Amino acid sequence: MRLLVVEDDDVLLDGLKVGLELAGFTVDTVTTVADARSALEHVRFDAVVLDVMLPDGTGLDLLRYVRDRRDRVPVLLLTAKDATADKISGLDAGADDYLGKPFDLDEVAARLRAIIRRGEGRAEGILESQGVTLDPARMEARKDGGIIPLSRREFAIINALMQNPGMIFSKSVLEEKLYGWQEDVESNTIEVHVHKLRAKLGTTFIETVRGVGYRVGRIA
Repeated sequence: MRLLVVEDDDVLLDGLKVGLELAGFTVDTVTTVADARSALEHVRFDAVVLDVMLPDGTGLDLLRYVRDRRDRVPVLLLTAKDATADKISGLDAGADDYLGKPFDLDEVAARLRAIIRRGEGRAEGILESQGVTLDPARMEARKDGGIIPLSRREFAIINALMQNPGMIFSKSVLEEKLYGWQEDVESNTIEVHVHKLRAKLGTTFIETVRGVGYRVGRIA
């Protein structure tokens, strides 16, 4: 799952990036409203973590811009302004959730998983397909009662596919979910990860739709 974090405090921004990547997210960061608008116009994010007070405007202005574009990307407001009136303003502007500073990184990750699930029309946190269960909160996959060790990239791929059963993901879309702006992507990276996942989860678990991309079956 790929996130955009909009925060102008460099220390906090670095902490969010490191912590959320450890929780299994791919994280891109910006510090201004202008850069956030540009990013949202060019990249498909799974969710946005948005500070309210920014050097060139407010997060609420950015939020209204996003919703005016009919962009339904889930947005978590993360700010020191956590009075009830501030929360009401943020939620009424189109935020999906609101968390005050200081915060716990595990709670931020949990709230992000929740608003992403809601955006996809799912209530359950555990994903199941073809005898494989996936727990995004623990970054854990199980099959036949045993834990299947997965790398962070492998987990990101299978998480994206199992969250959207039956949907075909092209190689380029999967690359967008796995790699941020500063990361180099080799031409056969997705194919290598898919090969390793099939070896661990079963050769038929991930279906190749020739010339289009990859998918897993519908949730059992």
